[in-house]
Amino acid sequence: MALLGNPFVANIGKMMSADELIQAIRVDIAGELEAIIGYEAHAMATTDERAKKILHHIADEERQHVGELEQLLCILSPNDGMQTDKGRQAVIQQQQQNFQYQMQ
Repeated sequence: MALLGNPFVANIGKMMSADELIQAIRVDIAGELEAIIGYEAHAMATTDERAKKILHHIADEERQHVGELEQLLCILSPNDGMQTDKGRQAVIQQQQQNFQYQMQ
């Protein structure tokens, strides 16, 4: 049975703590990534160029949502932002070294 008829299906029964909100934002990011995967899969599975164009457009909108949610996560959890930045910097450094493995 579809839950769309119930306007309260997504309501949270209580106010979330800061930690719960952070975790909820992570779940929201995962949901947006799943949506991107679905839209892209549907676009790859059709030859209808109109559908492909629209599905790719919707996937790009979801990518923007990922960016917004990631930025919100960084605001709410500075450690997440710091660790994400470290990861980005590590890849940039590896790229500059042409992804050559360095023994340490």
